Amino acid sequence: MQQDAIAQTPLRSLDDAVERCQTLGMRLSKQRRFILELLWQAQEHLSAREIYDRLNQQGKIIGHTSVYQNLEALSDRGIIECIERSDGRLYGNISDPHSHVNCLDTQQIMDVHIELPADLLRQVEEQTGVRITQYSIDFYGYKAAQ
Repeated sequence: MQQDAIAQTPLRSLDDAVERCQTLGMRLSKQRRFILELLWQAQEHLSAREIYDRLNQQGKIIGHTSVYQNLEALSDRGIIECIERSDGRLYGNISDPHSHVNCLDTQQIMDVHIELPADLLRQVEEQTGVRITQYSIDFYGYKAAQ
């Protein structure tokens, strides 16, 4: 029950993510901290390869295997976000439940916070018999002509 409460507390900063690791008893290795720092600085969704490349470009030498293992551990524990796409996984910092806008022109994924009207949520609950506690929506589209 306490783990559920921990998992529902939003991560709003790198410090929150580090604290969550410690609360969950995760070892905060140098490599794990590098990954967290990068994701909080980047403010975008990155592939494991992009994370590996950026860290090494910054002089933070880390192996491919270490990147993948740390990303899996952090996403499994809900400290970072993992988005499954047809061309692979993307990782990002996670702040709280949110939705995504997927630009089909640029392949960019943008985080958006959408609050659905209460009557719509009640309608979904009535149709399914499931009490909605959180949700996310994926939007897809093209850049609007400017």
